[in-house]
This record gives sequence, structure tokens and C-alpha cells, in this order.
Amino acid sequence: MAQVTVTINGRGYPVACNEGEEERIGELARYVDDKVKAFAREFGPVGEARLLVLAALVLADELAEAIEAGKSHAGNGAAEDGKLAAGIENLATRLEAIAARLETAHI
Repeated sequence: MAQVTVTINGRGYPVACNEGEEERIGELARYVDDKVKAFAREFGPVGEARLLVLAALVLADELAEAIEAGKSHAGNGAAEDGKLAAGIENLATRLEAIAARLETAHI
């Protein structure tokens, strides 16, 4: 098992990954970091947890849109697509609940 340290919003996070995945994890982390930094510029000092939740929600939305676009190109879609879409909907619901709790906690 390999390990890479990614930097999100100026903070390092060690992440375990399979051998050979280090570069891809780094690319993904830079993408997430760009989202978090954009929110930090837009909203100011709202707390790291809230920035990460906002980034997660945007990324989940982008993924859901990509899956929907793929479904429209694939016709009826397969059962696996339905499972994945249901999983994304579940994740989005959970993220929205976390965001709501963060909003009321004034982090």
C-alpha cells in the first residue's frame, strides 16, 4: 500500500492508496483544492469543515450530472447505472444533512 500526502487549502492530508495511484490521487486533490480555494475566496473565513462540505457537494453534483449525461447517451441504461445513481442520491442527501448541521452549528 502506497501513501501520498495531498494538500487541500494549505493543509496536508496523508492518503493511503494502491501502488501506482499516487499521481491520480494528486490530480484529484488539486481539483478538490481548486474548489475549496474558490469557496474560500467567495465566502471568506467560514471554516474548513464548511469549505470541504461545499466542495464535496459541488463534486457530487458534477458527478451526478456526468452520470445523467452518460445515461442519456446510453439509452435505457443498465442496472449498474441505477445502483450508482441511487448511491449518488444517497450521498447527496447525507451531504445536505451534514451541510445543514454545519449551518446550524455556525462553524
